Amino acid sequence: MSINRVNISGNLTRDPELRVTGGGTQILSFGVAVNDRRRNQQTGEWEDYPNFVDCVVFGARAEPLSRFLSKGSKVAVEGKLRYSSWETKDGQRRSKLEVVVDEVEFLSSRNQQAAGGQGYQQYGQAQQPQAAAPAYGGPVAAAPQPQAQPAYGAVQTPPSADVYDEDIPF
Repeated sequence: MSINRVNISGNLTRDPELRVTGGGTQILSFGVAVNDRRRNQQTGEWEDYPNFVDCVVFGARAEPLSRFLSKGSKVAVEGKLRYSSWETKDGQRRSKLEVVVDEVEFLSSRNQQAAGGQGYQQYGQAQQPQAAAPAYGGPVAAAPQPQAQPAYGAVQTPPSADVYDEDIPF
């Protein structure tokens, strides 16, 4: 038995590239930089060494993902390794190892990325609206006041429940 699973997290090294095959299959390609820490033999200090990992997404998820990913985005990727080899026009053999992506988790929001910040953002989390000028050039409307929400990482006490092992039907 063999297992082919990969989990990496890092920053996108370039903007994603979306292509469509002749058969209509969408393909999204992007690269993720993942750091490795090693001790420098001369100085004895720990140093980060980057590894650049090619990733590819196939099918209906490719186009929606391309709208949310951009260079510098911090992501966690889960998938499987795939080895490809080919021969160039001048007869040289080439090969690469890439991750065929099954799951992507966004670890930074677009707003945090633009500001250079790092943080966890769940996909679909509502952003607070900002005041914006209407498209016709009219006056700026005041933005609604945001309601207090618990901060990320805040520990909340779960509601008490009187459930016993005997109450579970299996």
